[in-house]
Amino acid sequence: MYLTLAWRNIWRNKRRSLITILSIMFAVFFASLMRSLQVGSYERMIENAARFYTGYIQVHKNGYWDDKVIDNSFAYEESLLETINSVEGVDVAVPRIESFALAAYDNKTKGALVLGIDSEKENLLTRVNEKIVEGDMVMPGDRAVVIGEGLSSYLKLGIGDSIVLIGQGYHGVNAAGVYAIKGIVKFPIPSQNDQTVYMPLEEAQWFYGAPGLLTSISLVVDKAKNVDRIVADLNGLIDLDRYEVMGWESLMPELVQGIELDDFGGKIIIVVLYIVIGFSLFGTFLMLTAERMYEFGVMMSVGMRRAVMQWIVFLEMTIMSSIGVLAGVVVSFPFIYYMHLNPIEFDANSGAAMQSADFEAVLQVALEPGIFTSQAWAILIMVLILGFYPLLVIRRLKPVEAMRNS
Repeated sequence: MYLTLAWRNIWRNKRRSLITILSIMFAVFFASLMRSLQVGSYERMIENAARFYTGYIQVHKNGYWDDKVIDNSFAYEESLLETINSVEGVDVAVPRIESFALAAYDNKTKGALVLGIDSEKENLLTRVNEKIVEGDMVMPGDRAVVIGEGLSSYLKLGIGDSIVLIGQGYHGVNAAGVYAIKGIVKFPIPSQNDQTVYMPLEEAQWFYGAPGLLTSISLVVDKAKNVDRIVADLNGLIDLDRYEVMGWESLMPELVQGIELDDFGGKIIIVVLYIVIGFSLFGTFLMLTAERMYEFGVMMSVGMRRAVMQWIVFLEMTIMSSIGVLAGVVVSFPFIYYMHLNPIEFDANSGAAMQSADFEAVLQVALEPGIFTSQAWAILIMVLILGFYPLLVIRRLKPVEAMRNS
């Protein structure tokens, strides 16, 4: 009976009830959108850093991460690869040998990161084949390279031109060679685009005088959230005196710190948004209470107990809040879903600031159930807390004064 009374009371004044429900709906909508933008940007940053270079997990020789020189390489053993691939959650192990070299053409030079790769496995990690803008990817047996578009533009090189690479190889041997350019790849991260050189794995081992050696094995995992568990499993299977296993958080501490700092700032903005929303909702409740003072006075005069009236009003608040929260989730979901499938890509001018900070000029939106539920619960709890104001007014209400003043 009380639920029926509450439902009928809500729709006796449609305008007032719709204002309250719409206020709650837009509160959930804006809070969900803001949080999804923030979480989406973090996911994009992590994926860019892990997918374009380090991998979510990396196995290398003990001491390599502190001193990234080719002398800290290790033997490419099939038994190690089999052990890594046996761990649940590891999709593929990507072997690499990498070091720096001086890239030159004509009278121009530039420092370059030379990556010796297994092209098939590398594509499973970095999806490099999708980023080829000219030519083709290097294959095993090729004595050629693929270079970043930024490096190509700086050195004024094109497909079929030759690039000179000069560096220092394993245990100080000379590393020098002339390679034809087979392809040009474009990365969204400027620093990577301006210095990357891909070379077949065996050719890179020859170039650096390190036959059969690797500097790292990067792992493609099924889900990013499984990284800690996979790292723990690997630590129990491989020789930790020889090898080191690192997850993306250990590989990129600066990124983790940046995300934590930005997340703290984002939460402050969300709190400010909640405060603004709270004042708006409180104003709605003030209006709702003021308009019904005469009604409350009459109901108490004919014998309705305060506790019963408070319960009915509380049910009204709960029903309107639930409708508003559900409507906010329903309205925000398709909007966020569309933005998730169609990230906003900035042009060269508007995305210059992001690229200068080594971020991809793309606005990504996250699509996680937790985003909707957390914002919905936060707004719902806030509405129910503010809803105690009408209950307090009813507790102190004097029927005669309420009817006279109304």
